Amino acid sequence: MKQSVISIAVLAALSGLALSGKVYAAEESTSEQSVSKEDAEVLTIMATRAPLPASSVPATITVIDGEEIRLQLSVANSLSDILGNLVPSFSPSRQKLTSSGETLRGRKPLYLIDGVPQSNPLRDGARAANTIDPLMIERVEVIHGASAIQGMGASGGIINIVTKSASGTSHEVNAGVSMQPTDSGDSLGYHAGYLWSHGTDDYEIMLGAHLRETGLYFDGNGNAIGVDTTQGDTMDSSSQDIFGKFVYRLNNEQEFRVMLNHYELASNGDYITVTGDRAAGIPAISERGLLEGDPAENEITTASFEWRDSDFLGGALNWQLFSQDFSALYGGGRFATFQDPAYGTDIFDQSRNDSSKLGSRVTLNWQQIADMPVDMTAGVDFLEDTTYQELAQTGRKWVPETSFENWAPYVQARYMNNGLTLSAGLRYEYGNLKVDDFTTLYSYNSTFVEGGSPSFNELLTNFGAVYNFNSEWRGFISVSEAFSMPDVGRVLRAIDQPDQQVETFLNLQPVVTDNNEVGVEYRGDSLNFSASYFESNSDLGARLSPNSDGIFIVNREKTEISGFEIDTNYALNNDATIGLMYADTDGDFDSDGDGQVDTPLGGSNMTPRRLNLYWSQYWTGDINTRLQWNKLFDRNIYTGAEAINNFDGYDTVDFTMNIATQNAGEFTIGLENLFDEYYFTYYAQTAGNDGRNFTGRGRTVSINWRKQW
Repeated sequence: MKQSVISIAVLAALSGLALSGKVYAAEESTSEQSVSKEDAEVLTIMATRAPLPASSVPATITVIDGEEIRLQLSVANSLSDILGNLVPSFSPSRQKLTSSGETLRGRKPLYLIDGVPQSNPLRDGARAANTIDPLMIERVEVIHGASAIQGMGASGGIINIVTKSASGTSHEVNAGVSMQPTDSGDSLGYHAGYLWSHGTDDYEIMLGAHLRETGLYFDGNGNAIGVDTTQGDTMDSSSQDIFGKFVYRLNNEQEFRVMLNHYELASNGDYITVTGDRAAGIPAISERGLLEGDPAENEITTASFEWRDSDFLGGALNWQLFSQDFSALYGGGRFATFQDPAYGTDIFDQSRNDSSKLGSRVTLNWQQIADMPVDMTAGVDFLEDTTYQELAQTGRKWVPETSFENWAPYVQARYMNNGLTLSAGLRYEYGNLKVDDFTTLYSYNSTFVEGGSPSFNELLTNFGAVYNFNSEWRGFISVSEAFSMPDVGRVLRAIDQPDQQVETFLNLQPVVTDNNEVGVEYRGDSLNFSASYFESNSDLGARLSPNSDGIFIVNREKTEISGFEIDTNYALNNDATIGLMYADTDGDFDSDGDGQVDTPLGGSNMTPRRLNLYWSQYWTGDINTRLQWNKLFDRNIYTGAEAINNFDGYDTVDFTMNIATQNAGEFTIGLENLFDEYYFTYYAQTAGNDGRNFTGRGRTVSINWRKQW
């Protein structure tokens, strides 16, 4: 089993991140161990956009490899679950299709697939964590903290999903079942997939498909957990993924790569929600019934073309062209927001969010310029995004069609000598928003808004320093900025005051996040340890809060977030490793507009204090296990009427066993929530309502099988 949670000092082109972590690797027929210092130094993280040795970078990067993803999927149902288990500064998963309220260090991360942005900058549909099946993933790279390295949107960090690649000729078949002892019939889920790859010195081909059926979830008390009929759900759902990748090498210096992934996930619509009662501690549950309207679904197509030339103008060129078509249908309701006398009374409607992106990213890396210890990275990024949101049953535009163009030239220089690395860079962001005249919904007073084409300019800076005290100890510091748009769709659709102009509307100003971090790392023969402290501030943030319908609106306020992370592991012997991951994050916002933060951020914008412990053991060369304990601590920050949003912590224990056989393949047995803990999810407690007062999954048994040949 491999888990690479890499704690290195990283500062990559344009971002100035600050990072610490640890590195694990599995030796053949032995235990999970730390890789050698030499191996760690040559490890390259694609999300950094520059081939940097580990010792030169100040940032916190977590890398989760494919083997660890496969093992975690025996006790997790989605990428969000996996991130929550292995990245404690990531919010607890909502265990739903939506990722709304799931943050990294209290801010939204930017999701990428092979560098292609999955997050939507203009109207965040909160579905970016569900755009590819985990079977197609080779590894996940998580860069903690605000970063401009991959463009706008990474105020909390970057989650780069790297798809699988080919080596030789191989076939891989995956299949599995899962169920809960409470109700093995309705909870039954299953999946099956196939991957074929063929690689030579000249080219690589990989083709794959995966189908998944997920049953109903039950909590620790045996209740059928309420289905989120509005935002969408991963339970009682069907998904399909078709994936292809082609690499062709013209010679030793030039190659091109093509990647295509099409993913669909749709609720089956077999259940309706029975509303709970938050104040009385009664959960929202599911019962069989006819769902009104169409079930929620995700449909995403991601494509990219890359040209690589290792000898272009004296440097290494990487030019990527990409596209993404994103369509998300949400469940409906008879919300007050959807009512309009022109369409009748007691109207049922549901929304669909459609977004299409085209982009280009040019990266040039020069190393040891003029034989000096100086490297340089430069390039230019372009993104065009067109987004709208409609009410699908009546054809009304909720968010008008909005187009955004973003240009970003950048340059980064690094000096590396005698254990010292200094890095500094500039990134210039130009954005132009185009919106035609439009009229808001009746519930927003049918307000006419004059369109316009406002533009934004931001010069982002970063600085980082790393010093290697010796072969085991290093320290780092970084100062960086990130640029993102507020959720423009939420802002535009909620305008209810007359005489507004898009050209001068204050709430369309971009969000600039300043990130400062300092950390220290120790990497020894048996012990790895890292710790970092960070501050993340924005003078004009984008805090989410629900209205009376539970529909979120954007509040533009000053926000300040700070916290620290600890990540350590110790090899007891050649076969056993224990580890600890801890994160404590807190934040406040300016509630009265006086320029000073004064009110704690709630659960839809903040992560709770969290501790993850684990024990990994190789019993033989063919059998290994992992026992992990995830604890979320209480967060009592509200008083009076708002006390209902306080959080009562909970903890869960998971167990996995992997068994490799000579001819029959590998079997993985998973027990999620081993002790059948009954709890209300973090989101339900801190930001939910009676209709979304959801409990978490109870004990779940999974058996997965994989065979390669």
